[in-house]
Amino acid sequence: MALTAGIVGLPNVGKSTLFNAITKAGAEAANYPFCTIDPNVGIVEVPDDRLQKLTMLVKPKKTVPTAFEFTDIAGIVKGASKGEGLGNKFLSHIRQVDAICHVVRCFADDDITHVSGTVNPIDDIETINLELILADLESIERRIERVGKMARQKDKDAMYEFEVLSKLKEAFEADKPARTVEFTDEQMKLVKGLHLLTSKPVLYVANVGEDDIADPSGNEYVQQVREFAAKDDAEVIVVCAKIEEEIAELDDDEKAMFLEELGIEESGLDQLIRAAYHLLGLATYFTAGVQEVRAWTFKQGMKAPECAGIIHTDFEKGFIRAETVSYEDLLAGGSMAAAREAGKVRLEGKEYIVKDGDVIHFRFNV
Repeated sequence: MALTAGIVGLPNVGKSTLFNAITKAGAEAANYPFCTIDPNVGIVEVPDDRLQKLTMLVKPKKTVPTAFEFTDIAGIVKGASKGEGLGNKFLSHIRQVDAICHVVRCFADDDITHVSGTVNPIDDIETINLELILADLESIERRIERVGKMARQKDKDAMYEFEVLSKLKEAFEADKPARTVEFTDEQMKLVKGLHLLTSKPVLYVANVGEDDIADPSGNEYVQQVREFAAKDDAEVIVVCAKIEEEIAELDDDEKAMFLEELGIEESGLDQLIRAAYHLLGLATYFTAGVQEVRAWTFKQGMKAPECAGIIHTDFEKGFIRAETVSYEDLLAGGSMAAAREAGKVRLEGKEYIVKDGDVIHFRFNV
């Protein structure tokens, strides 16, 4: 599943530091030796305890986690929608990602200059949001101009599109992103085809100082971001990018000790990866045998043949059935044989919608 989340933010918010942590974390994964496949794209493993437990159960020759991509988007300043700074590069890069991880500065540091002169996370968020809205507005206005001529000639399709475009224009002029506008399922098909920047789902990443990471609830900036995100029905992940960069250099044992000393159970980077993964509607199924235990990424709602095709196109073409057991049932049984005896292993056909945590053996014939 070649889906990627783009990391955006104003200058000096910790965006690049966080991306450095991502690429270093990726470099530690033996199964992904080329953690950076492009100057601004990093691959990381998706943290999943289930994979380790399946490995302990099956004892395979190798274990392969699933992976996820992050793209480091060029920095942004006010006026980006008009080409200011690296605006055009920023907008072209963000069009190519599937979700946005918006890094917001939630720490005070006199040694790190803020572009606006003072730390104000809501202003920072609104600056980027406004630039994306203005870029979308410009795009919509150009389309309205073309479609409007046909709509005036009573072309039904054009009239229908004009109505949707007008609704979007009204929202943008009120500084509201496209994802907040309600549409019917049929209208949403049209909206998706517009590839609007503000249609992309957003996750906010509150970057705090080292002193706040153990208990960010006392950080007033974090509270402001959480209140803002709640209105957007968005999730907030709290990280300390500086600490994450240090953690990424450690092996697993050292990492666990370091986190314990900090008083936190899980690194912010692991939380971010998992949250971005789910933000895109992604889930994981497993294949488990003596040769290999492996995690596979699929889009929620996919049917068994499509998921088989992720492994190899021949699996989808010649799909017969999927021998399926849930991760929980397999673990409870202690082995595939025991799960089968308990009646927990099912034979699923072409219409089966794969669930997160399914352990599957595909049967096919080509």
